[in-house]
Amino acid sequence: MKEQLRILKKHILTGTSHMIPFIVAGGILFSLAVMLNPEGAATPETGWLAGLAQIGLGGLTLFIPVLGGYIAYSIADKPGLAPGMIGAYLAREMGAGFLGGMAAGLIAGVVVKELKRIKLPIALKTLGSIFIYPLVGTLVTGGIIVWGIGGPIAALMNGLTAWLSGLGDVGKVPLASILGAMTAFDMGGPINKVATLFAQTQVDTLPYLMGGVGVAICTPPIGMGIATLLAPKKYNVEEKEAGKAAILMGCVGITEGAIPFAANDPLRVIPSLIVGAVAGNIIPFLTGVLNHAPWGGIIVLPVVEGKIWYLISVLAGGFVTAVMVNLLKKDYVDVTVEKEDTVDLDEITFDEF
Repeated sequence: MKEQLRILKKHILTGTSHMIPFIVAGGILFSLAVMLNPEGAATPETGWLAGLAQIGLGGLTLFIPVLGGYIAYSIADKPGLAPGMIGAYLAREMGAGFLGGMAAGLIAGVVVKELKRIKLPIALKTLGSIFIYPLVGTLVTGGIIVWGIGGPIAALMNGLTAWLSGLGDVGKVPLASILGAMTAFDMGGPINKVATLFAQTQVDTLPYLMGGVGVAICTPPIGMGIATLLAPKKYNVEEKEAGKAAILMGCVGITEGAIPFAANDPLRVIPSLIVGAVAGNIIPFLTGVLNHAPWGGIIVLPVVEGKIWYLISVLAGGFVTAVMVNLLKKDYVDVTVEKEDTVDLDEITFDEF
């Protein structure tokens, strides 16, 4: 079992090592567009800033297909690349987030690897890698995503939305805990979107909801950035660089900055993100912070009532995440795995499970 987990993590780390540049480049460019927007914390819609935001969104759109594609590539080599990318893209379009992209990459890799076990006639062997395996692998993987998980995801999102809508009489601490946990769980995925949209659509009537959710949006990336600064020995070089970008993305309300860390070590990172977001969400709920923008992060501070408590909440949530994840993590161990034409040696190192 331990060996299987080690191999699984190696495949996931291959995907994340290729994904990180897309998140960093796209996230920073999009962050700059939002920061420079004269209309406040929102995606620019006109002028050169709109173009800058579009470029940044390109990176934030592609990172899930890249993640799924290179997970499949690690498992099944080049024939798995197209099924993995296409499957992850479909998962993203259906609202499954980065977790759906990871699942699609694993599915595609396993499907193509099993297809490669089938002995082809000599006349067809040259077509296997460039035609048969990608074609059949994409069909099977895409079919599982579209006809298998699409319906359940839609039903889950509708159910969660209806459930949140019925929580109007719940106390502030339970409601803050629920919204904080949902916001941090999949970092821009479907569960995150249900919680954030619930608060955003009521920003005019119940601005205290965004007062908390605005904090929960930014604590995951800020917390992981702080974690890399507090305990650099627990993170590889890529993660330490991603940590710097994550702090900037968190400040402008881009939760996806924490995804590289969660993808590399979900069992330790995701619970830490949730606990930090819950802590960060409860404080503004109890102190009467109001956020009049449907956005999160430090960038909304000009339209926040209760600015000091808002900043305290962000720092508290970030440090809770950082301390918890660093207590759970072991020191990073550099281990190299030989795999031709997959990734560089320093891109497939991983922490011991």
